[in-house]
Parts: sequence; structure tokens; C-alpha cells
Amino acid sequence: MLQEKTRGLGMAAAGVPGEGKRPHAARPFLFISDLHLSEAIPRTVAAFEHFIRVSADQADSVFILGDLFEYWIGDDMLVEPFVARMAALMHTLSERGIALYIMHGNRDFLMGKRFMKAAGAIWLPDPIAITAFGTRIALAHGDALCTDDRGYQFFRKFARNRLAQVLFLAWPFRGRRALAERMRRKSEAGRERPVALNPAKYDVTAKGVAALFRRARANTIIHGHTHRPARHQEPGGTRWVLPDWELDHGTPRGGYLRVDAEGFRMLPLD
Repeated sequence: MLQEKTRGLGMAAAGVPGEGKRPHAARPFLFISDLHLSEAIPRTVAAFEHFIRVSADQADSVFILGDLFEYWIGDDMLVEPFVARMAALMHTLSERGIALYIMHGNRDFLMGKRFMKAAGAIWLPDPIAITAFGTRIALAHGDALCTDDRGYQFFRKFARNRLAQVLFLAWPFRGRRALAERMRRKSEAGRERPVALNPAKYDVTAKGVAALFRRARANTIIHGHTHRPARHQEPGGTRWVLPDWELDHGTPRGGYLRVDAEGFRMLPLD
């Protein structure tokens, strides 16, 4: 089910930190995704810290559309100093009156209420429709739009099953960690070859995109996941693909989408 949240000029969303205060009508909304944070990528982590402390300081709201962390094996990860530091960093947004919304990605869909509370964040279902500055926008992580990858879609449905999640979270922490690391290494080893052989299979499909435009009754979609940042003009409207962040290996990349009264702008990291 596609849910809705209205927020924009003169409108405040239910559950937003600082609700009841005068809406920040002139302040922008910032959208990011696919940071894949871990201690192994210190430059990318530093860029995220700068984004939260500096780039987002005058924002009304920050939206993280999935894959904030490289993986998430349960909210007991908060006992780890790195994870606790990232949560505390994000909590500074709500302390400054800036709303933080986080959507699950394909890597961190087990983030739960304990983490959201620690980060001062509001969980967003995937997909969701919002209204911002007079524009109706559909937000999604993007993996559900890759409908040609049937094997992944089967796994996605299984992994989002509540019973499967409860059983996984019942495992000892070390076991969950070991499994996540094995899956991460397998994903890294096999990432380039299958994409090179059949790139369309791992991208969003016209069918998936059209269905989301229709369900959301929106003329704009914002998503991540594919690591192929672009602005696409689709039959149903405009589709913005957010960049992944990677400043530690290979060609540096990253950025964010700014939405305000002047429109939509993809901006590089400061």
C-alpha cells in the first residue's frame, strides 16, 4: 500500500520533530541515499558528517531513501561505537528543528524503532507520496522498481516477511554478523560481472516506474538504489535518481537533491 505524507509550503507533516511550530516555508528539502556507511570508508563518513552539520543546517527536512548503512543486522548494532556515533550525529538534526526521515533500503531494512529513536528520525514506508512546495512526489528506495530481476524480487518479498525477520533477529549477534559479512563479500565479488552482462536486468523498468507514477498519482519520482544518478523524463513525469556516495575507492562520487520554491537541483557534496 502506498502511503501519503503532506508537507510543503504552509503545511506541517504529522509526527515531524518540532510539530506545532511555524512551518519553515522557505527552507529546502534535501534527499540522499545509498551512503553504505561503515568504518571501512572514513572519507565517505566524513562527508556525511559534514553534510549533517553544515549542508543540512538550513534545511526544513532531510530524507534518506535507503541504504544508509552497508548492512543492518538488528538494532542491537547500536552497541557499536561507530553506529552509536552516527545515530547521535543524525539526532542533532531534530535538536536543531530539522526533520529527519529514513526509508529502508535493500541493505538496511531491519532498522527498527530503537534506531529511529536514537537517530531522532521518522521511518518512511516504501513507497510513499508526499507534497512538497506544491509538487506531488513519490519517494522510493528503488529496488522494488527493478521488476526484471525476478530472483531479487523473490528474495525481497521473503526478507520483508515479518516472521522471517523475527527468526533472523533471534540468532546470536555474532552469527548474524558473520552471515552479513559473507553476503557483503559475495555481493562485492559478483557486482560488476552480471551488471556488465545484462545491465537492464538490474535497473528499474518502465513497467515498474509507470506503476509507481500511477499508484502515487504523482508527476515526480525520487529514488536511489541503482547508483546511476540522472534526471529522466518519463511518460508519467520526471524521475530523479539519487547518487550513491563513495569517496574512498575509485572515482569520487556523491551528491544530494535539493527541492525548494525554485524547483529541483542536484548538487555535489561540499
